Amino acid sequence: MSFTVAADAYDRFMGQYSVPLAGEFIRLVDVGAGLRCLDVGCGPGALTARLVSRVGAGLVAAVDPSEPFVAAARTRLPGVDIRPGTAEELPFPDSVFDIALAQLVVHFMSDPVAGLREMGRVTRNGGVVAACVWDNAGGRGPLATFWRAVEEVGGPAVSEARRAGTAEGHLAELFEAAGLNEIEQGSLSVRVEFDSFAGWWEPFTQGVGPAGDYVNGLDPTGREHLRKACAELLPAPPFMIDATAWAVRARAQ
Repeated sequence: MSFTVAADAYDRFMGQYSVPLAGEFIRLVDVGAGLRCLDVGCGPGALTARLVSRVGAGLVAAVDPSEPFVAAARTRLPGVDIRPGTAEELPFPDSVFDIALAQLVVHFMSDPVAGLREMGRVTRNGGVVAACVWDNAGGRGPLATFWRAVEEVGGPAVSEARRAGTAEGHLAELFEAAGLNEIEQGSLSVRVEFDSFAGWWEPFTQGVGPAGDYVNGLDPTGREHLRKACAELLPAPPFMIDATAWAVRARAQ
């Protein structure tokens, strides 16, 4: 699975969903002025940019394991403390943030409980720790049609439906296992419009994440079969893709 790709490739693939999701996520968490915020697994900076617009660059820090994403986020968001690193070993001291957020990251952590525990460690007592993850297990993630087409053409069961936090209630269970308190769970939804099937399909060819890895592993014939299967499952353009994410908010102790 690769996220060592150009930031623009990620923007075309997931950014079209993660940017509007970031606005919904920040509203859920209720990020207010003067709060010091951390974006864990920031990618090229979709959520980070929203945080900067709320509290200012000087109160925002971010971390991501992908060097291209860190470089892009630093260029896009001058003044933000953006560091390479993983959720499981955050490069910050204890209790320095008021809010720690992870958007579309928990299901890619090597150890989700450890990652959430680290988010709690760097957040002050009573501060907010929150995360959101696509409802892939419920078939409501933005890539649901793609993975359904993979199944229809006889591909292996390699979707993201079994990843941590994607099933109803599981994200909250991970928060509880990480020792976080006052756990509240809900959902967030976004809608993205596509003017053409080509505009929907092209991002899957950029090699981003599990879906991109799968497409890149196909020979030309297999890729064309999959492309046609996807086209048959989608309505005539223009069409909308609705996506829903599970969201959990809790308190550090």
